[in-house]
Amino acid sequence: MNLKELLLKGQNFISLLNQFRIDAKDLIIKDEETIFNNPINQNTEVVKETVWIEGKSSEGLVNLFGTLHYNLLNKLAVFEMQGYEKVPA
Repeated sequence: MNLKELLLKGQNFISLLNQFRIDAKDLIIKDEETIFNNPINQNTEVVKETVWIEGKSSEGLVNLFGTLHYNLLNKLAVFEMQGYEKVPA
């Protein structure tokens, strides 16, 4: 299961996407592979990483910046937004 699927299980994350009119299929977690391949993160149950999430809306691109907290053993992920940027189409 990837991070996007884990985040989409949470109602708060879905509400955040709805607020910015982002469709879940147009969502990209930048550097997701780097997060998973980091040797430090592989031996840790709970990981906290700064992430950039890019989404597309009818108005253009929306970049969400924040902290991702995830636990792959329990299949949980939470995104704590710290800022955003809208890039018009």
